[in-house]
Amino acid sequence: MSTAPKVTIRAATSSDSDNRGVQFRKGGFEGAILAALSSGKLYGLEILRRLESASNLIVSEGTVYPLLSRLKAEGVLDSEWVESEAGHPWKYYRLMSADCRGAAAMAHTWSEFSSNLANLISPRLKEATLNEIHQGPG
Repeated sequence: MSTAPKVTIRAATSSDSDNRGVQFRKGGFEGAILAALSSGKLYGLEILRRLESASNLIVSEGTVYPLLSRLKAEGVLDSEWVESEAGHPWKYYRLMSADCRGAAAMAHTWSEFSSNLANLISPRLKEATLNEIHQGPG
């Protein structure tokens, strides 16, 4: 059984030459955060770990925290500070109750979209793989 490759998501920089790829990943990443939070409240590092363990998404803090702040400002998320045994408080995020339904709808829409996109892309991927096999190494 093969393991899915890990996908690294990072904050965009001025040196990004492929802005389309960056924007595509950002759009999917918002849905990934909502999906991670659909099971309950999590603090930032737990969100990062959940994304990596459940989907092989490796996300930098510089990417996740601005997005969490934006989603909170938009009223999609709520947050609270909770004291920890480690001595410093952790900021937990959770979906606002009305947005739980929205997160489920977004998950359905994304699933349908990604499936349709995979149908479109898969012939090209097969063609590229065959070309690589026929051309041999480097």
